[in-house]
Amino acid sequence: MATANFTSPVLVQDKVAPPTIDLTAEPVAESASNRSNASKVSKREEDEDDNDDRWETSSLYEEILDEVAAFEYSGGADICTVEEARAYRQRLHEIGAGPFVFENITTGKITARKLCSAFQVRIPKFLDGLPDENYYQLLGHAISRELNKRRRLQQYKDIDDAAQLLRERKNIMVITGAGISTSLGIPDFRSKNTGFYSKLQEMGFQEPEQVFDITNFDEDPTTFYTLAGDILPDLEKWTPTHQFIRMLQDKDKLLTNYTQNIDNVESHAGIRKDKIIQCHGSWATATCRKCGFKIPGEEIFADIRAQKVAECKRCIQELQAPRSGMKRKRSSNGSKKRRHAGGDDDDSDGAYDIPQPGVMKPDITFFGEGLPQAFFDRLRTQDREKTDLVIVIGTSMKVAPVSEIPQIIPPDVPQIYISRDPIHHINFDINLLGDCDAVVGELCRRAGWDLKHKMLPEDQKVDVEAEKNLEHAFTVKVRSSK
Repeated sequence: MATANFTSPVLVQDKVAPPTIDLTAEPVAESASNRSNASKVSKREEDEDDNDDRWETSSLYEEILDEVAAFEYSGGADICTVEEARAYRQRLHEIGAGPFVFENITTGKITARKLCSAFQVRIPKFLDGLPDENYYQLLGHAISRELNKRRRLQQYKDIDDAAQLLRERKNIMVITGAGISTSLGIPDFRSKNTGFYSKLQEMGFQEPEQVFDITNFDEDPTTFYTLAGDILPDLEKWTPTHQFIRMLQDKDKLLTNYTQNIDNVESHAGIRKDKIIQCHGSWATATCRKCGFKIPGEEIFADIRAQKVAECKRCIQELQAPRSGMKRKRSSNGSKKRRHAGGDDDDSDGAYDIPQPGVMKPDITFFGEGLPQAFFDRLRTQDREKTDLVIVIGTSMKVAPVSEIPQIIPPDVPQIYISRDPIHHINFDINLLGDCDAVVGELCRRAGWDLKHKMLPEDQKVDVEAEKNLEHAFTVKVRSSK
């Protein structure tokens, strides 16, 4: 589970995101960044009143740029061809943002609307029919994002290159998401029609993330306990993709598996504790919100399935035999509440009442909680420089800080992406699109490895086809047995 505001140290990156390009200003040379700071301060003061509106607009454009559907290049009045788009992106990286804007927009060589298509931007309906200057801000965001992207390594393109990398590399980082567990019937969170959040929206939750908000849990844990049964893991099964990661470990090639999953299936598949970072926590353990008592997570599974709030057994034992002369302050869930200014702390205000045991919370990272310190420490001190291959499987890479990992790995380290749907905000060297289990099965076959799993038919055949409008991308489909 992701945090809305992670409180662990921010990763130090070599490359800082460039600012959004102001296409309404006169283009200037890149060296003009040394202009007087005083003018910048003045400009900021003039714009203070517009900050909120700009933030909302910026967020909207970021959502537009995060569109994951495959972009279709066609050429014509408003859309570049594949070749044109590739040339514009290359030119941007060659000369920089300012000269690029001057060369193409200021001189009228191409419209801002059409140039947006070079960066795979889908024009939103609210901009249709408007004058070209209305596309400037969206184009500026697209240019900034493109400049901050990792550049693809052109020597790695297809599934055979990926198989060769598997054979050759010795320190492989694997980043996994919910897509590697869906074949077990464990729903992911963000899929449009099948994800857990979609189900919560159908039930009337306008903001389904609130179910996993730590403040809401402390105030009323019943909502979580009523709904969490749908995402409980099966402790006896794992997928061919989990088996693939285990194989990397057995071949002494797995450096670290950074998993965003909370199901703890990796552990049941035999991934060692020293080889895995559970970025968003897991169901493996549960902790009392009042006294901190920790237990194996499966001990609260029965309560979750019964939609009953699990109470801390140690708290209950202590409450059954309280020490004489002690008063206990009431706390429904062990959460601390701010005392009103000037308030008295005496028995008359109801602060002392019937004591309540604490509530057990599974050690998954809720919104509002910090990520494990081990995530930052391991990435910074060991994996960043040691990794020689990155494989991202079954995740849309939308949630920070995990989504930032590909950007901070040295640029000469090859990266492979495996998932059902493509993403456009990160440039992976090889994109293998399809069912994760089928893709890793075919990868192992081409690498000469025997991946055995009861969910993976021994005689399975797949078709691998290049995607027309995506660079370095291939679909992998299981061939019909008919």
